[in-house]
Amino acid sequence: MTLLRHLLCVITALATLAGGTAFAGSSLSYQSERVTARLITAENGLAPGARDISAALEVKLADGWKTYWRSPGTVGYPVEIDWGRSSNLAETELQWPAPKRFEAFEIENYGYEDAVTFPIRLTAAEAGETMVLNADINLLVCADLCVPELFELSIVLPPSDTIDRDAGALIAAAAAKVPTRPELADIEIKRAAFDRDTGRLALALKSDTPFRDLGVIPDLGLDAAFGPPEVALGPAFKSATVAFEVLSAPETLPPFSVVITDGPRAVEFTPELGNALPGGGAGPSLAWVFLAAFLGGVILNVMPCVLPVLTIKFASVLKAGGQSRARVRSGFLATTLGVLAFMWLLAAVLLAIRAGGGSVGWGIQFQSPYFLATLAGLVLLFAANLFGLFEFSLPQSWNTKLANTGKDGLVGDFATGALAAVMATPCSAPFLGTAVAVALAGNAPQTLAIFTALGLGLALPYLLVAIWPGLMRGLPKPGPWMVWVKYVMGLLLLASAAWLLWVLSTLVGPVAALIGLVCFAVAVLAIVAIKSGGARWGIVAALGIAGICLPAFFAQPVVATAKAEDPIGWTSFAPDQIAALVEDGQVVFVDVTANWCPSCKANKRLVLDRDPVLDELSDDDVTPMLADWTKPNEEILAYLQMHGRYGIPFNIVYGPDAPDGIALPELLTPSVVMDAIEQAGG
Repeated sequence: MTLLRHLLCVITALATLAGGTAFAGSSLSYQSERVTARLITAENGLAPGARDISAALEVKLADGWKTYWRSPGTVGYPVEIDWGRSSNLAETELQWPAPKRFEAFEIENYGYEDAVTFPIRLTAAEAGETMVLNADINLLVCADLCVPELFELSIVLPPSDTIDRDAGALIAAAAAKVPTRPELADIEIKRAAFDRDTGRLALALKSDTPFRDLGVIPDLGLDAAFGPPEVALGPAFKSATVAFEVLSAPETLPPFSVVITDGPRAVEFTPELGNALPGGGAGPSLAWVFLAAFLGGVILNVMPCVLPVLTIKFASVLKAGGQSRARVRSGFLATTLGVLAFMWLLAAVLLAIRAGGGSVGWGIQFQSPYFLATLAGLVLLFAANLFGLFEFSLPQSWNTKLANTGKDGLVGDFATGALAAVMATPCSAPFLGTAVAVALAGNAPQTLAIFTALGLGLALPYLLVAIWPGLMRGLPKPGPWMVWVKYVMGLLLLASAAWLLWVLSTLVGPVAALIGLVCFAVAVLAIVAIKSGGARWGIVAALGIAGICLPAFFAQPVVATAKAEDPIGWTSFAPDQIAALVEDGQVVFVDVTANWCPSCKANKRLVLDRDPVLDELSDDDVTPMLADWTKPNEEILAYLQMHGRYGIPFNIVYGPDAPDGIALPELLTPSVVMDAIEQAGG
């Protein structure tokens, strides 16, 4: 019988060889325009008494093509191998290297590009006997279209105790990319939870070494699909929270696995689900977030950084003196609507940027020189109007129609509210950070609802007057004093415009800012000329000089932010160095600031640049680290989002006793900073 079995194996081997099979080490390659593939083995055959073979399917993909992991995501299917035509083969185990995440047209997939080698463990039915491997392979590859590649690969492994070193090295390298077991890794899942109401799967991760390139790939089977992951790295990059939307989620999730990757590290977990989402329980309730947004908006009204807003509001109050209750109510409701309209527009723009893959943050529009130039021009126009250089008015026919409908002046009231909201956006206040973070990380309805609550808080003074117009009775009667008040408010608006132009100069340089100021002056003179009857010459002059000014302004290159006198000795922002500095015993004080952030400037002048904080930050054991967000900076924005923040000021203190950092409130006091430094340093 033994002789007959050997003879059958030889006949099978010869027949297979006639069909294009290779002996030992590697099969003949399959090639198409999209893929090249071959079967390889580390052993040239089965040694006496041996049953195990280390093999692999090596796949090389043409540019732009990819193939899929065992749980491919929304579309696709994994490689399928049928060993039915093989002989002396008892068991096979296909292993999966850690995949990459792909997203195109809002479709989530997991797989491989360029090249991938799938390790395969083979077990013979008879030890030391000839093994014939015939693999019928179905490999789906996709680019702009998907093509199933169907092919056969074969190897004959006669009895042998030799190895193929090249093939063995390839298989070993591929096996190193297969996720390891949790007990062998320095990454762990601290908590996992599934919220069946929202369909969100959330994981809290911890790592002994900082995360550098975190990837999370869940596996709930072939039919499972997920939304894009929402990743928030924790302090010092040693923790993270990851959330997915499980599409078509069941009432309860079956047992599942998840692969965590970070550079060369890859670990596979089978987590147990808890009842609460990671991140300190279920997180703040939406009711609390809406209240925080409303309170943050209310507090913005009394923050020193919103002086222009207070000025515009006071102008509205003066204008309302002597008007009927109905007119007062409609005017302040229009101003409230102006505030809300800007908040809705801002929310829509931020959602659109986020949907397009961009990064968003509170106040980032002040990083645009074009926005700053436009806003400075608007504020200067308001100031010129208060000084009486001209009056904003609509054509007489429009005024008549608006007067007949009772809507005269409502357009101006609406514009006043919108401008007030614009001027408030570079500021931060207590409660505002939490609300904005939830708004910018949540879904579209949540974002719009939270921005609405913020707008209602900012517009609260208008709403109160609209509800109780009798509050206006306390105002003095109109008289000559109102002229002087208008001049004072005009000066305050000029100061605000000067601040905007200074911020603009730090972005585009003083020459460009001066050109913008000249353009504005020309516009004002043209308006005055038109109002004085010289419309023709006013328009000609405006068009002529603007034709020179505007191209010159937009042609100015962006320059580096001018460095002011530095009494502290700030170091450049380097978040990847924080952990090493803390390990050396240093306390690290991080200040995320910007020239366009009035609250940041208040913190600097009133707290950071004064003793005892100044003396403490100058100590040799303290490293003050400055993150200047005046201009767009993706690293700083990612750092803010890592801490659940989307706006500034943001200050955090790290140290040996606080490696994860102690986040400080938006408005600093000397005692708050000193206590945090002492606590972090131990």
